[in-house]
Amino acid sequence: MDIKNYSIDELKKLSSDIRDRILEVVSKNGGHLSSTLGAVDLIVAMHYVFDVKKDPFIFDVSHQAYAHKLLTNRWEEFDTLRQFGGICGYTHPKESKYDYYKAGHSSTSISIAVGAAKAIKLKGENRVPVALIGDGSMSAGMVYEALNELGDRKYPVVIILNDNEMSIAKPIGAISKYLSKGMASPLYQKFKAKVESVLEYMPDSATYMAKKFEESLRLITPGMLFEVLGIDYIGPINGHNLEALIETLQSAKDLKKPVVVHTQTVKGKGYTIAEGPQEHWHGVGPFDIKTGKSLKKSSSKKSATAIYGEHLLKLAKEHKNIVGVTAAMPGGTGLSKLLDEFPDRFWDVAIAEQHAVTSMGPLAKEGFKPFCTIYSTFLQRGYDQVIHDIALMNLGVVFAMDRAGIVGEDGETHQGAFDISFLRAIPNMTLAAPFNEDSFKKLLDFSINFNTPLAIRYPRGAFMANNFEVPNYELGKAHLIENGKDILFIGYGNGVGRAIETKKELKNLNPAILDLRFVKPLDKELLKELTNHYKKWYIFSDSVKMGGVASAILEFLEDENIKDVIVESFEYDDKFITHGKTADIEKFLGIMPNQIAKKIENGDS
Repeated sequence: MDIKNYSIDELKKLSSDIRDRILEVVSKNGGHLSSTLGAVDLIVAMHYVFDVKKDPFIFDVSHQAYAHKLLTNRWEEFDTLRQFGGICGYTHPKESKYDYYKAGHSSTSISIAVGAAKAIKLKGENRVPVALIGDGSMSAGMVYEALNELGDRKYPVVIILNDNEMSIAKPIGAISKYLSKGMASPLYQKFKAKVESVLEYMPDSATYMAKKFEESLRLITPGMLFEVLGIDYIGPINGHNLEALIETLQSAKDLKKPVVVHTQTVKGKGYTIAEGPQEHWHGVGPFDIKTGKSLKKSSSKKSATAIYGEHLLKLAKEHKNIVGVTAAMPGGTGLSKLLDEFPDRFWDVAIAEQHAVTSMGPLAKEGFKPFCTIYSTFLQRGYDQVIHDIALMNLGVVFAMDRAGIVGEDGETHQGAFDISFLRAIPNMTLAAPFNEDSFKKLLDFSINFNTPLAIRYPRGAFMANNFEVPNYELGKAHLIENGKDILFIGYGNGVGRAIETKKELKNLNPAILDLRFVKPLDKELLKELTNHYKKWYIFSDSVKMGGVASAILEFLEDENIKDVIVESFEYDDKFITHGKTADIEKFLGIMPNQIAKKIENGDS
């Protein structure tokens, strides 16, 4: 959609139409709402000032980029948002040539912009990377690594800081507003450059006084940090004032150097019910637009997250040494009540997974019992810290990994597929997984007295299996749930439930079912015994094959020189997994219980 010749009134109407379209689709499909509504005017201004056909448009996380999708030939297709086979909820270059980079995790945009700027300079092209980043993403260290280099290299990059909760800095009074507005003008920028050149030839005493005056001005503006890093700062400006946005972005573009444009927006702008910093409206399921009430049918099954949060709260009341951390996900990880009840023992450190992991190490060293509660996909961001700061020290930190396995509509960047593979290789690390409520509670009970690193994975939503009582956990001990006579199903975590459901679908076979419990260390004694009774083993785990549960089993069989056992795995193949409803994805992967049963009976697994 070419909007270069639109009037301001036409742009305002376009912004309103975009918000209506986003509400229409997200209310039916679910998705990210408040942040994407708040960013509409910013994105319209970006498309007006910059050239999306050549300038890299980079969206941090990119959950706020729905307006960009609608402005780049996806208006009709937008109905398929986050649906299997439809458009992605994040930017996706295979979906559109106007999506510069695939994104889903936060705080990467400025690094990407710096890399793009380097390529543009080497190619001698006239293009300007423009990055849109939210204030929440500014809590991650990667942002400052990129800003540090950018301020030194001075590549032309425009960074739009979308401050929707006033969490970076508040403008202080009329003077700050006046100075910030003035900073946007070419006159101010020319004046500043002239002063800097004059200072080079002035006596040291005069230079000193002038620099002190400049520093004084910075102290009463929110841009001091960026200016100190060598990056020009403009703002804060109203992120819903299209005239001001366009004028400011044009000025920033014309500077041909790194600039931060600080904008202030309202989350949920245009939809009164969702306006403001309400966590509930960040990501939503289907809802009624008139009332804002959810249309999602409530499940009678308790989610694994709820089980974790409730039982950890119980344990924290009983054990004063239990502490915990999450990285900007207190609601999503079930820690909200713990943060409220024990604010001195449970912390939300914002989007800073590396810091979250490392900060728990000294607590374990000092005799506390830390629970580091992070989504499986986000623990990837703290991998070196897991190795270097926890496992190397052999400290008793529990990594509670929510959203392990298929997470559904968030797709490739969020699927919790890799944690078994990337953690199993680490010395001193123990890996365990529950398969229902009783096993989860007993595993948590086990974990509080376990004094070396322990990683526990569990799914989004409810476990597949219910109504099974299990024995207490012992390190490295598996549990044979059901005997059989033909084949052996080995389940790990939620894979146990999939094995149980698959057994129900079988007509001519009677498998035994083993709850592996620990994939590291394995229960070698029991596994050896089972080789005498079952020669065909099937592996069920919501994780990738490569380096996963079947790999661990095959390594065990090789080490024990056992040659007469055949192992087949129903783990995920070596591909990134697309977005869509979890059931649609599992059907596409061929891992629904009825599909697996058919493969086993036909002998084509």
